[in-house]
Amino acid sequence: MFSVDLTESAQLRPLEPWQAEEFLAHMDRARATLDPWIPWASVSTDLASATATLQRYADNAAKDRQRLFGIWLDGVLVGGTMFVAFDAKVGNCELGVWLEPSATGRGLVTRAARVLIDWAFRTRGLHRAEWHCNPDNTNSSDVARRLGMTREALLREAYPWNGVRNDTEIWAVLASEWK
Repeated sequence: MFSVDLTESAQLRPLEPWQAEEFLAHMDRARATLDPWIPWASVSTDLASATATLQRYADNAAKDRQRLFGIWLDGVLVGGTMFVAFDAKVGNCELGVWLEPSATGRGLVTRAARVLIDWAFRTRGLHRAEWHCNPDNTNSSDVARRLGMTREALLREAYPWNGVRNDTEIWAVLASEWK
């Protein structure tokens, strides 16, 4: 297993099905903050569903379609980042991130997302990395900006969540723009 240091006390590493109990405890701490923005956060509500979520990402990682990584701070899982979509043939990927309130304001999400984008471009040779977020989620938009992404589109009422049609911003950075 690998681990990438994000800070002296924070690491990025794979998040796998055998860690379902830890993942569920984290989701329980983070759910109220995540639910307005991340529809999949509400799917992991017990050990079986948490295991299924992690197994789905593990299966898709084996197919080179998605990957899921956790962010640990002082040994506690506090968030993560993922390739929501990963298409090596086309050369595109989409990143997603989340963090529980206790770990915000430390730059962990930005650092973790940089690791993934850097790997996608430099190791896998992808061409484009996207970031999708609700425009009301300014924390997420701010991360996209810090990553050097360009806001390319606003998809109005793109998806239903919590009984409301939600907009989606699309941000992107190209390999040729990545520093």
